Amino acid sequence: MPKFTDEQLIRRKIERRFNKALKDYTMLADGDHILVALSGGKDSLALLEFLAAQSRKHKPGIKITAAHIRLRNIEYLSDSQILEKFCNDNEVTFHLVEGEFDATGDKRKSPCFLCSWNRRKALFELAQELGCNKLALGHNMDDFLETLLMNITFQGAFSAMAPTMQMQKFPLTVIRPLCLANEADIEKLATLAQYPQQIKRCPFERDSNREEMKKLLKKLEELNPEARYSLWGSMTNIQPELLPPHVDKQM
Repeated sequence: MPKFTDEQLIRRKIERRFNKALKDYTMLADGDHILVALSGGKDSLALLEFLAAQSRKHKPGIKITAAHIRLRNIEYLSDSQILEKFCNDNEVTFHLVEGEFDATGDKRKSPCFLCSWNRRKALFELAQELGCNKLALGHNMDDFLETLLMNITFQGAFSAMAPTMQMQKFPLTVIRPLCLANEADIEKLATLAQYPQQIKRCPFERDSNREEMKKLLKKLEELNPEARYSLWGSMTNIQPELLPPHVDKQM
């Protein structure tokens, strides 16, 4: 019986969860043209690799294209040549889109939100230009759970992200095929597969509470090793009869 390498084992583990997400949340259909948001981080590289492999065996076929958004006024250094080579190695066409935004233009929104929104907008516009009907984002399970905890804590809302979401203002469906994969597994794959690393110096990162949510999720897992799966299950196990009824009056 053949012995698998550490890289093969972790790749197979992520691939099982990747395929489960594709099936459970009906992410792919014949003829799809999918634009992959390629930031250069471990998640987007893994996403591109798994979707590219899927495109080679999915019949009658899906098409994968990748795009990297570079905002000139953000101190986030990326090597587009490395990203383009990674795409070429996976037989995927690469697009580089450059732009910028005013981080002080809307005082109601954090610079982190504005940066994210402008990157997303550029992806939406490119997807329409290229005729893509789906946009693939590299959010993993940890991202979903951290967002859930953030929204409960700071927004007073029980919400996170949708694995599959039809956009209202764009003829585009957003899919997140790594939603069932753990961040630690993707980190391990990135190390073993020697994914190229980008220099990350985001000036707004400290303004986000996400790092605190990472610590909170880790603490919850210390209390219960299965906490992440309980949190994930809670998003589809809503029991309205055991919750307060909605009222318009504020406390």
